[in-house]
Amino acid sequence: MSNNSTPLQQLLDQSLLPLFYWPDPAVCLQVLKSLYNAGVRVVEFTNRGEKALENFRYLKAETGKQFPDLFLGTGTIKSAAEAKAFLDAGADFLVSPVVLPEVAEVAKAAGKMWVPGCMTPTEILQAQMLGAPLIKIFPANIVGPAFISSVRELFPGQLFIPTGGVERNKENLTTWFKSGVCAVGLGSKLITAGVLENGEYDTLQQHTATLLKSIKEVKSSLAL
Repeated sequence: MSNNSTPLQQLLDQSLLPLFYWPDPAVCLQVLKSLYNAGVRVVEFTNRGEKALENFRYLKAETGKQFPDLFLGTGTIKSAAEAKAFLDAGADFLVSPVVLPEVAEVAKAAGKMWVPGCMTPTEILQAQMLGAPLIKIFPANIVGPAFISSVRELFPGQLFIPTGGVERNKENLTTWFKSGVCAVGLGSKLITAGVLENGEYDTLQQHTATLLKSIKEVKSSLAL
């Protein structure tokens, strides 16, 4: 992995955004270690539980010491208050499930990347008007790769990342990247219940390394 200077640059290089939440901070740190050791340098920690902010602060403190080149952002941001709280805790970027002007404003004021979730052309246009450099297609399992193939010419130059419905196999990855996405987001398909509940961290590292390799091979084949 190259040492890129922004979350977006690194994400474009990595072409993968792992995302997860778990209430036990020690488990969360082990997950980050496994992802990092596999080559990941951008991760989304989702705001999906009552300990999300507390755990995020812990993870930022630990990654700052152990993995200083890891960008750690926060997902499922649904208000300006949440955005401010996680930015104060050191979030490198924000991800929302929907288009929220108030979150866009907070991120812009802080100089941080904001990634809104969209599933219609109208929402994509609204996100563009709010300055989103990267748009999350969500839920991607509902709209599918064909949606991106159909709308990308309407929004030339816009970067898309699907979340939900992305599989680790090459066939599925090829379908998504062929549709025109710049990266893919994976949650439970990568960071499984076995990892979080049973501590299968070596398996996570192996699966992540294989996934990064597969993505690189898929992108290279499509560039030919």
